[in-house]
Amino acid sequence: MTINVDQSRRNFLRGKKPTIAPAFRLPWITSENAFINDCTKCNDCLSACEENIIVKGPDGYPKIDFDQGECTFCQDCITSCEQTFFKEDKTGQAWPSKFNIKDNCLAKNNVYCQSCKDACESRAISFAYIDSAIPQPQVSQDLCTGCGACIKPCPTNSTELLLFKELNQ
Repeated sequence: MTINVDQSRRNFLRGKKPTIAPAFRLPWITSENAFINDCTKCNDCLSACEENIIVKGPDGYPKIDFDQGECTFCQDCITSCEQTFFKEDKTGQAWPSKFNIKDNCLAKNNVYCQSCKDACESRAISFAYIDSAIPQPQVSQDLCTGCGACIKPCPTNSTELLLFKELNQ
């Protein structure tokens, strides 16, 4: 079992800048820089989102909060926005992300749970009997759409989407 330690105090005393995890912005933006430079913070996308997963981030810019629910990729946020920082092709992945199941997952700790699989419409999460009586989660990154449907129902907050920027740190 791993223990997560908040490094912020240690980093402060060592003179290191705090690291802020990159935020999931609106789907299909061309780049974070283009978004930050051109977003007017008008909040039209917040009111357009029927799922209510677009929230105002600590920096004032809109971000996706998968703890509120999933993205249905309806594109209402894009339609409501007057800016031009969106990709023309919206058939690919909305975010450059990777799905991860942390070690505190109930199934990984021999407690039967498949709440993430039940929420995953694309069937990117499956469970297989490997070395225990409890089926273990298996993830197919190719099938994952990045919708975040598996985030909210997880009772231990073990499911997460990581942006590629975050993976490279």
